[in-house]
Amino acid sequence: MSTAARTFRELYGHAPEGVWAAPGRVNLIGEHTDYNDGFALPFALPQRTEVAAARRTDGTLRLHSADASSGVVSLDVAALDPADPPRGAASWACYPAGVVWALLEAGLPVGGGADVHIRSEVPTGAGLSSSAALEVATALALADLYGLALTRPELAALARRAENAYVGVPCGAMDQMASACASDGHALHLDTRSLEQRHIPFDCAAAGLRLLVIDTRVKHALADGAYARRRASCHRAAAALGVPALRDLPYEGLEEALALLADPEARKRVRHVVTENERVARTEELLRAGRLRETGPLLTEGHASLRDDYEVSCPELDLAVATAGAAGAYGSRMTGGGFGGSALALIDADAEAEVGRAVAEAFRAGGHAPPRITAAAPASGAARLL
Repeated sequence: MSTAARTFRELYGHAPEGVWAAPGRVNLIGEHTDYNDGFALPFALPQRTEVAAARRTDGTLRLHSADASSGVVSLDVAALDPADPPRGAASWACYPAGVVWALLEAGLPVGGGADVHIRSEVPTGAGLSSSAALEVATALALADLYGLALTRPELAALARRAENAYVGVPCGAMDQMASACASDGHALHLDTRSLEQRHIPFDCAAAGLRLLVIDTRVKHALADGAYARRRASCHRAAAALGVPALRDLPYEGLEEALALLADPEARKRVRHVVTENERVARTEELLRAGRLRETGPLLTEGHASLRDDYEVSCPELDLAVATAGAAGAYGSRMTGGGFGGSALALIDADAEAEVGRAVAEAFRAGGHAPPRITAAAPASGAARLL
């Protein structure tokens, strides 16, 4: 019996009907493009969030997390309301509760409720989409429990709806799609308008490379308004330029488009999105050609754009990127929404210890908390474990 199933039995006095898991994700490139209908190239992590669950028939949703101090949170399914979400120590419960609310809003029959226990290996606040992993795992569990015929993209869309409308984070589709749909050994090229997917081989080990994830341990909180302000700025710029979304601006016409914008901040935001979409296309071409090392400069370009044009980096992320580059990385950039979280570094496999030491020493010298450094390889998306 798995740890999640065993703890579920201890909590609720009966066995779960199953255990489901969904992964966190790393976004190789394509940041802040998803809510601009653009392109991204994420992959799933081996670290997962597990959900052990069983149906109820009395309309009660009982939620417990091994990583929270709130104990079991009991909610009335019929009373779930984005205007009155769980708060305080139980605020983590917004994510699974939001999924139940989104399923009900879509007219799906989950009103009987459920008992749920959650355990996660995905670090929170690290820019690795711990929230999407929790949402997708919950959505998959409920879909299986209630016999809902939902595709993985449909599950991802419902999970995103939960985060947008119930949690209050206006994220795009990338995180949930990566968690639900990724495949082992591949990056997921995602068109966030059509949700068309292409699985692109991404095997660092075969190329003698390693991709490090450097968790700065600076917690980010995308619900604090900065993320929403950038999204709103992009949407205003698209309207001013007469296009449905910034993804519709061609890279070749970028300078002409920027000249039409009077607001310097809007010009910077637009420049990031358009050039980032171009970097996604160039990275996919290189991956398909097996030229993984040549993607490094694109990662570094992407970080400079996120730092200077989108203004979502922080000193710790900049330090990680600069130090990894000085220690021999082919390229490095922040990943995730920013304001903290993690950076990526593409390195030779035999340089892992050296680059790790350099980054740890730079953080120590700068008076920062020690970073958490791990190697990442593309893993599979959400699945039933038990």
